[in-house]
Amino acid sequence: MHPPLPQYPAMLHALYLQHLLTTRKAIDFDSESAYSTDRLFESGGGLMFGVLTACDQAGNEVLLKAFSGSLGGRRNLPHWAPHVVNDQDYDVYMKQYDQNIKKLAGRAQQATLSQKALSHYYSLYNLAAIDGTRIPLTSCFSTPNIPTGSGDCCAIKLLHEAFSRGLQPISMAEFFFGNSPNRTHSAFYGPCDEKCKPILQQMLGLDIIYRDEHIAVVNKQAGLLSVPGRTEDKVDSVETRIRRLFPDAPLQCATHRLDMDTSGLLVVALNKQAHRRMHQLFRDQQVKKCYTALLEGVLKVESGTITLPFRADITNRPHQIYDEVHGKWGTTVYKRLRVERTADDRLVTRVQFEPKTGRTHQLRLHSSHPKGLGLPIVGDRLYGSGMQDRLYLHAQMIKFAHPATGILMTFRAETPF
Repeated sequence: MHPPLPQYPAMLHALYLQHLLTTRKAIDFDSESAYSTDRLFESGGGLMFGVLTACDQAGNEVLLKAFSGSLGGRRNLPHWAPHVVNDQDYDVYMKQYDQNIKKLAGRAQQATLSQKALSHYYSLYNLAAIDGTRIPLTSCFSTPNIPTGSGDCCAIKLLHEAFSRGLQPISMAEFFFGNSPNRTHSAFYGPCDEKCKPILQQMLGLDIIYRDEHIAVVNKQAGLLSVPGRTEDKVDSVETRIRRLFPDAPLQCATHRLDMDTSGLLVVALNKQAHRRMHQLFRDQQVKKCYTALLEGVLKVESGTITLPFRADITNRPHQIYDEVHGKWGTTVYKRLRVERTADDRLVTRVQFEPKTGRTHQLRLHSSHPKGLGLPIVGDRLYGSGMQDRLYLHAQMIKFAHPATGILMTFRAETPF
């Protein structure tokens, strides 16, 4: 996973922090004691460090620094971003469980109480999000088996501290310092997929799978608008969330759209030049996209191409209606992947769509209309039997030439159904 924020100028501050760790040979614990950085070069003793630059409400730059986990047995040090779980709550937790676990003789009893203690400990994590809300750590993972150390990494600590103080993050960089069989001393790393990515998705409100100075590629969740709507209750969208992270991004930064009910890959531009170039690529049909969908019933045809015209139904928006005179023609290539049986014993067909044009509701209409496949997408509340838990349509792949470098790039997002 790439860092969710630009790396500069935090990279410069991180390099300076590396210099201090190398030359001073110690990290101050307090006015009377220090921790020797030589201990970080003992077997497996290395540690991740991070730096985040941010702005306060007055526009002043604020610099935050953090270390992952604990340093020399200490969870918190002066002038470093604090641990997400405050010391008072942690001390109460330790008094409640630590000694009791050690007193138990049987392994089974120890395991039972340890599991209870772990669940209690994870409940103490209340993470600050970019929108001002608080997020329980347990809500970030789909499984109760939360990876050990989740919530203790530099990126999480830095963003939690920034959001808790009402700061606007500008850039972030993390590096490894010391000895490890899996990481290189002084090398820079992005947040890890296993522990950090699920938490960052919740804290930032977006799953950013790629980012550079020109574009970001977002794996949009179903139910989130691509762009803001006209009413106040429809302001929340990928665009508004991106602009919280990247204030200099164009006001209309989405280079294309996905329906609110559709999940998957969406490309946003972080500057006007990239925005213009991406629009040109879409106009020239130089962007390849593939979707996965589940259709209601059994599709008997193995593959083919659909070309149909639709226009907006002005009496029943946002519906589209078939119109050979005034409609916009759209083309979709489809391929049947397999027929499946659902948990409630219904037959559905998994298909792959490759749209050659980008008309409104194109895939939903080409699936449901009798002149198309005649089988609505499962969960389609506009053209099918109605919303279930979601619309079963996912933009799984997008391929295009990078708007600045021209390098051909391909991105994929695993289908969630």
